[in-house]
Amino acid sequence: MSDSQKDNSQSANGAMWPAPFRGSKPVNARVVIPGSKSVTNRALILAAQATSPSILRRPLVSRDSELMVAGLRQLGIDVQEIEVESSGAGSTKEMAWKITPAPLKGPAAIDVGNAGTVMRFLPPLAALAQGAISFDGDPRSHERPLGPVIKALEELGISIDHGNRYSLPLSLVGTGKIPGGEIDIDASASSQFLSALLLIGPSTVNGITARHVGGELPSMPHIEMTVEMLRDFGATVHVDAAKKTWRVEPGALHGKDMVIEPDLSNAAPFLSIAMVCGGSITIADWPQKTTQPGDQLRTLLRDMGAQISLNADGLTLTANSEKSALRDAPKIVGIDVDLHDVGELTPSIAALAALADSPSHLRGIAHLRLHETDRLDALTREINSIGGKVTEEHSALHFEPSALRAGVFHTYEDHRLATAGAVIGLVTPGIEVENIATTRKTLTDFPGLWKSLVQ
Repeated sequence: MSDSQKDNSQSANGAMWPAPFRGSKPVNARVVIPGSKSVTNRALILAAQATSPSILRRPLVSRDSELMVAGLRQLGIDVQEIEVESSGAGSTKEMAWKITPAPLKGPAAIDVGNAGTVMRFLPPLAALAQGAISFDGDPRSHERPLGPVIKALEELGISIDHGNRYSLPLSLVGTGKIPGGEIDIDASASSQFLSALLLIGPSTVNGITARHVGGELPSMPHIEMTVEMLRDFGATVHVDAAKKTWRVEPGALHGKDMVIEPDLSNAAPFLSIAMVCGGSITIADWPQKTTQPGDQLRTLLRDMGAQISLNADGLTLTANSEKSALRDAPKIVGIDVDLHDVGELTPSIAALAALADSPSHLRGIAHLRLHETDRLDALTREINSIGGKVTEEHSALHFEPSALRAGVFHTYEDHRLATAGAVIGLVTPGIEVENIATTRKTLTDFPGLWKSLVQ
């Protein structure tokens, strides 16, 4: 058993992972980050509806994407792992998924785990199938919001049994087609509600016109990603931002041969290695143009004191040359920022804020209470338990500079809490992270990659 396999094995069922301590030893490394979960799972949904096969190169292979693949196979879609010629320089081979569309059909019983994209994107796709299909997942999935998607499908004529809970578990009976039409949806709790409807728009009889009717829409970059990917697969999409309305015309989608971008949100903890220890780190193949919210790390980390450069090789972060007054490490500058559109970056930014020399205020993040766990409560609880000074409000976290100490960093089965604990452990001796294996939700082998860089 490899060291990384031991790390994952020892971290299951609440076991503790001693976070590697590096201190002020500078790093100089180049990292290849696995593919984007958001792009991978959207591409899988679109490829399943296409009229010809698709090849997804460098897809994310993690629990969330494997659950999506398993769900598609349950519905009759053929997904095969194949080896293809590398899309980069040279004649090397790389792994890819080949998705061959087929008529969607039941019966099927689909496990969504605790994956937001799977629990929200697959039921609308399943409604296009013939037959009975049931959905269930981890206990936490029963608590995560799904009501707006269920109500929208019911308004579109789909029969769904959810025990009047408007949450998982649920079952539906697909008739092989959805009329489509106009639908109002409150996506203020998750932009995935809106994306879920738009992604099946081309396969409906009349297309879908979706209007957001709730409060402020979170994570607009993910909506823009959905629109761009629909267009890449051949869909016609009209956007009226002023009226908060999106129109997807009915029509055939075409298979794609595409390279999945690296997951820029997953790059956050790795960039943080140089932020907190010194030196520089390069994330390979950082796209020059992207709709991924993680691209905003370039601005956020620069505002926190780092130097950022982007070229053909990737994105390079160099630590602040000033030293921290709190610890033997580079200085991190506190930040006052609205993270509403990039909420998934909050745990990583919070870890840096807990190590900063000046106060930080992370605002606009109430919707994170409905993610894998209540992330605001969890971050406050865990950082304060090791000597931090975090004050929690309904939609914000406020940090005061503090010297941190050894202790257990609980993760609540949330992969981004686990990586936040690992970052803090770099310059705080004696941090033990509970259940580091939860990082497999979006990273194939976080413990192995992390140790290769910091030990």
